[in-house]
Amino acid sequence: MSEAHWDWPFFEDEHRKLAAALHDWAADHLNNGSSTDVDARCRRLVRALGDAGWLRHTVAGPEFGGHREQIDTRALCLAREILAEHNALADFAFAMQGLGSGAISLAGTEEQKRRYLPRVAAGTAIAAFALSETDAGSDAAALACTARADGDGYVLDGEKTWISNGGIADFYVVFARTGEAAGARGISAFIVDADNPGLHIAERIDVIAPHPLARLRFDGCRVPATQLIGDPGRGFALAMRTLDVFRTSVAAAAVGFARRAMAEALTRATSRRMFGGVLSDFQLTQAELAQMATTIDSTALLTYRAAWQRDQGRPVTREAAMAKLAATEGAQRVIDAAVQMWGALGVVSDQPVERLYRDIRALRIYEGATEVQQLIIARELLRGTTTDTAS
Repeated sequence: MSEAHWDWPFFEDEHRKLAAALHDWAADHLNNGSSTDVDARCRRLVRALGDAGWLRHTVAGPEFGGHREQIDTRALCLAREILAEHNALADFAFAMQGLGSGAISLAGTEEQKRRYLPRVAAGTAIAAFALSETDAGSDAAALACTARADGDGYVLDGEKTWISNGGIADFYVVFARTGEAAGARGISAFIVDADNPGLHIAERIDVIAPHPLARLRFDGCRVPATQLIGDPGRGFALAMRTLDVFRTSVAAAAVGFARRAMAEALTRATSRRMFGGVLSDFQLTQAELAQMATTIDSTALLTYRAAWQRDQGRPVTREAAMAKLAATEGAQRVIDAAVQMWGALGVVSDQPVERLYRDIRALRIYEGATEVQQLIIARELLRGTTTDTAS
């Protein structure tokens, strides 16, 4: 575990204390257990994170169980980095409590916040964020799931897929088309409890880094109007605001994975004997280790710049996209190099670097694939520029 970056000027003393305490807790309480019951492990982790008080950093408002009035992006990122370094599923469990309830923190009514956020912070209710569909992943505004106004409520019909915590969540924040306008301006957000009639778990989905994931189906799923989050037709903007809060934390998780890979690579390089010495004696190995360390520090700097900037109330669309792109792609390279140093052991199931190799892959896709981040960065660079056709 590298702690030197906790002294960077991005952080306040409160962040440093959080990082040190969480690091010690994670070392004592987390391991990468090989139980095949991922659902049960995830539930236990959510409860443990809640009992220890860490989930307070995923919701807003002390009166609703949160640590601060607004979600502290730097605290969120430090927590994800440390958890990811110790246990990928713990990082997932922590992150999804925030992402799943983020729209409520941002735009929920007083009653909605009181009903859901304290349980999220305590780890007694599991949250989920239901935006993606089969034909609306990167192009989220193309979603087809509908919510039809009917009397004193809405009726939802359609499907959602790739929903993290699908099958174990106690409630879902669902984005559906209400039709106030075309495209992104006709989407609204709703809280749908898991036991709501008309909501079905249509399929559980297995992926290379196991975690709860499902396809949801809504068949005449009626919810009261009090479950609408924010204004009708403003759901897509709310989804993007939610992702803006948590996208930088994806970069932080990638940094955590990369730090763990670096530690495993150093252990292997300095102990693996070959050709009368050890692996780290070779300049090729030294050059690779240097590149890995440089990648980690450079991506951590991008990550915490974006987190700090958001906590100052400044726009971070470009900076968050840069951080996610660089950190996830960089972590993939660092982990690949670590696997290479481990040799044949690196591809043995459940070895640390083999787990990391599977864990990192999804981060390059979810909450905006690498290619989408490139488009965002380019769009932000070009925004406001003009072409002088007369010159």
